[in-house]
Amino acid sequence: MIGITGYGVYIPFYKLDRAAIGSFWGGGRPPGEKAVANFDEDSVTMAVEACRNCLADMPPKKTGALYLSSTSLPYAEKQNAVFVATALDLEKQTFTSDITGSLRAGTNGLLQAMAQCHGKDDPALVVASDTRLAKPFGNKEMSLGDGAAALAVGSQDVIAAIEQTHSSYEDIYDTYRVSGSPYLQDWDERFARDSGYIRTMTTGIREALEKWHMQPAEFQKLVISAANPGYLKKPLKTLGFDFKQQQAQDPLFGAVGFTGAAHPFLLLCAALENAAPGERILFAAYGDGCDVFSLKTTDAIAGFQKSQKMQTLLQDRQAVTYQKYLRWKNLVEMEPAKRPKQEAASSVALYRDQKCGMAFNGSKCRNCGTIQYPVQRICMNCRTKDDFEYYSFADQKGQITTFSHDFLAVTPDPPATLAAVDFEAGGRVMLDITDREPDAVHIGMPVVPTFRKFRLTEGIQVYWWKAKPLKK
Repeated sequence: MIGITGYGVYIPFYKLDRAAIGSFWGGGRPPGEKAVANFDEDSVTMAVEACRNCLADMPPKKTGALYLSSTSLPYAEKQNAVFVATALDLEKQTFTSDITGSLRAGTNGLLQAMAQCHGKDDPALVVASDTRLAKPFGNKEMSLGDGAAALAVGSQDVIAAIEQTHSSYEDIYDTYRVSGSPYLQDWDERFARDSGYIRTMTTGIREALEKWHMQPAEFQKLVISAANPGYLKKPLKTLGFDFKQQQAQDPLFGAVGFTGAAHPFLLLCAALENAAPGERILFAAYGDGCDVFSLKTTDAIAGFQKSQKMQTLLQDRQAVTYQKYLRWKNLVEMEPAKRPKQEAASSVALYRDQKCGMAFNGSKCRNCGTIQYPVQRICMNCRTKDDFEYYSFADQKGQITTFSHDFLAVTPDPPATLAAVDFEAGGRVMLDITDREPDAVHIGMPVVPTFRKFRLTEGIQVYWWKAKPLKK
């Protein structure tokens, strides 16, 4: 039985009130807010955080494959999934793949993960993550949000079995982005809604039900992604679903926005968090066609507890101003800093630093247990030489021992906050502090590591670990 064995989500800390956008442009003030990635986040960093959330609640196992699904990956040539695999410190034999080009990239990845798991014990990870960009003063700017979600797929400890699948394609220009352009384009909304979403999803779900010989009444939950939640009612009513009785999943539009390829997984994770054993879920995603799934929760879901729940992530928030949003997304051209040109990143140094920098490993002395960062050949405590094991700081808690706010450093979010962090089990690391309010930073503040963008020079994006305040 192939199915979902774990899940995890990541929703950025910052939220932008849609009324702030309307107020800035002098237009309407639509309700709700959308999640906004910090300036040091992208689809890769959010994917790492979603996978960490997923793996944190599962028994340790080797991951057989990692699929990264997104329409907004930072590199067109260079596999982006290897950034995620390296940050997670997965074994080098793990199969990695990027899946992109469609809002169905997440569910396309899920189908490939299912095929990967057949006949194998190792689960596969499929993570969908998106930070899509729209030009200011448009409908898309109001609706698009940022986020990521990961699913573990395997044949053991299944919490939701994948019973049936059905896919179809449709060549249509509704929403699209030309290679090299940062901005989405779309056709007339009525065409995109009626000839695109409604027709394609109605046909696709009807074909799936006929193929599976199933009726709408057999599903207790509906998890169907749409760019606009107003698109949903007509196809479901046409197909005979009772919108209320079928318990359609909250589209999260008012709290997060539409998160592109990640949105179907976000909704599915939210549904699984509240599902009981024996519930059947109709799960569908749209994008140049549709993917439709029938899932049924198992008894194992009753004992599956998430340490970081969706509601907690939604409540963990800080409002961001529209001006800061424009700056973080590079939507306004700013005067450059009067500083010498930043030194280019070294590809050789990055290659050598995968284990310690990207995967955030230090060393632990096998003789006395002293933990150090970075890796040291000689223990600073007992002077034992070359007798250590790697020690992961990525999942450790720490607290700020001392810190500085630098108002002269070049950063999109001044001041730059640098701190010495002492970790509970040992080891001290100098880390940038992110997702923080400068006035709230203090000595003794509990923090946890988070994977972020560090700097971009001459096409080389350096990722590294920072720290963020630990939320209760």
